[in-house]
Amino acid sequence: MTVIPFEHQGLHVMVKPIGPICNLDCEYCYYLRKEELYPSGERWRMSLELLESFIEQYFAAQPAEIPEVTFAWQGGEPTLLGLDFFEAVVRVQKKHAPPGLQYANTLQTNGVLLTDEWCQFFKRENFLIGISIDGPAEVHDHYRYDKKGNPTFEKVMQGLHLLKSNEVEFNVLVVVNRVNARLGKKVYTYLRDNGAEHIQFIPIVEKENQEQTEVERIESEQKQECELHPWGKHVSERSVLPEQYGQFLVDVFDEWSRRDIGKVFVQIFDQALSAWMGYEPGLCIFRKKCGRALALEHNGDLYSCDHFVDPDWKLGNIQETLLPVLANSERQEQFGSDKEKTLPPFCRECEVRFVCNGGCPKNRFISTPSGEDGLNYLCAGYKQFFNHIDPVMKAMVGEIKADRSPANVMQMKRNSGKSQRASAKSTVGKPAVIQGMAPGQLPGRNDPCTCGSGRKFKKCCGA
Repeated sequence: MTVIPFEHQGLHVMVKPIGPICNLDCEYCYYLRKEELYPSGERWRMSLELLESFIEQYFAAQPAEIPEVTFAWQGGEPTLLGLDFFEAVVRVQKKHAPPGLQYANTLQTNGVLLTDEWCQFFKRENFLIGISIDGPAEVHDHYRYDKKGNPTFEKVMQGLHLLKSNEVEFNVLVVVNRVNARLGKKVYTYLRDNGAEHIQFIPIVEKENQEQTEVERIESEQKQECELHPWGKHVSERSVLPEQYGQFLVDVFDEWSRRDIGKVFVQIFDQALSAWMGYEPGLCIFRKKCGRALALEHNGDLYSCDHFVDPDWKLGNIQETLLPVLANSERQEQFGSDKEKTLPPFCRECEVRFVCNGGCPKNRFISTPSGEDGLNYLCAGYKQFFNHIDPVMKAMVGEIKADRSPANVMQMKRNSGKSQRASAKSTVGKPAVIQGMAPGQLPGRNDPCTCGSGRKFKKCCGA
C-alpha cells in the first residue's frame, strides 16, 4: 500500500467563526463551555480581515493533487453571524481560489434561524447543510432546548421543510444518547420518512469529570450509584452506553439493508463498505492515523482537532504563524500518528480493526480485559455492530465486484427471509423428533410434547 506523506494528505479545517456562541442550550453540547477558554468581553465574531486571511491560507495549504477543497463552517451556531457574513465568504473564495480548483462549502446548523432567504442563498451557492435532529419530538426535545428551556423540535422541523422546499442539499446529524439509543429503528425511519437521504450518527460520550462543575459531578455520581454497566461510572448519564450504541446501529442497519440501500446513505455504513472493499475508511475516527482534521477558532487560534480544543492542543494562531506551517508541524504529525502507535495489543489483534482502527482517541479512556490502558469506550458497541454487518457487507462487496448493484442484497435478504419462514412453518404441529431431537430422546417436562399437540410434555404424553 502506498503511504502518502503527512504534508501531502488533504487538509480539513473545521471553522468556528462565532466560537461556541449558540442560540440553543443543548444539555450535551461539549462546545458551549469553550467560552471559558477566552476572556470575558470577547468579541465572538471572526473579522473579515481574518476571514480573508484564512481562506487564502487554506487554499495555499492544500496539496496540489487534491481535486476539491471543502470549507466547513460550524459553531456554536454559525447563522447567528447573519447572511452578510457568508456572502462575504463566497466573495473572498471566488477572489482567492486557484484557477481550476474545485471547492465546496458545508455548514452545520440547528435549523432554528433558517428562512427562505437563507435557503435561497444556500441553493444558489451550492452549500451542503447539516441540520441537527435527534429523532421524533419526544427524543429530540429531551436534550435540545433553547436558552429559556423551551423545546426546539417544531422550529427545527420548520427549518428542515425550508431546506427541502428550496431544494437545498442537506444531511441530518443525529447525536446518539442514552435516550434515543433505545429507539434506533424509530429514529431512522422517522428521519427517512421526512426526506432525509444522508444521515450521520454521532455518539455522545462525556467522560466523567472532564468539564463538570463540582455540583454536576456530585449529582452525576449519585445518579449512577445504581448504574450496573461496568463503565457507566466513567461517563455522564447522558452518554450512550457501548452496547446501546452497537444495538442502535444494528437496528438501523437491519432496516436500512432491508429496503434503503442506494436510497439512503448513512455515513458509518458507507465507511464500513469502503473497509470491506479493502480501502482505508476516509472518516478520521476510523483511519489508522489522524491529524488532518483541525479546528480554527474565531480569533485565528488553531487546534489539533475539534475534540481537542483546549490549551494543551493549541498549535498556534494563523495570524502569527501560517496555517500550512502549523498544520504540517512535527507536533501535529505526532498527534496524528499517536492514534495508531498507542493502540493496545487487544485492539491490534481484533477481528474488526480493519474498519475501526481503535476509534477516536478522545474516547480511549477505559481498559482492556487484561488491564491495558487505551481501549475505546465504545469498543463493545463497535465490535457488536461490525460483526453483525459482516455477512451483508460481504454480499454487497460480491455484487460490486461482479459489476452489479449492491442494492441487490435487499432482494437476497427478502428471499432468505422467505426461506426461513417456510422452513419454520413446515415444523409447526409436527413431532419434535423432526425438529432435531435424537431418536428415543425424551423432552424435558416443560418442552413441547413430541406428539405435536402443542401442549407441554408434562401435561400431555408425559403426564
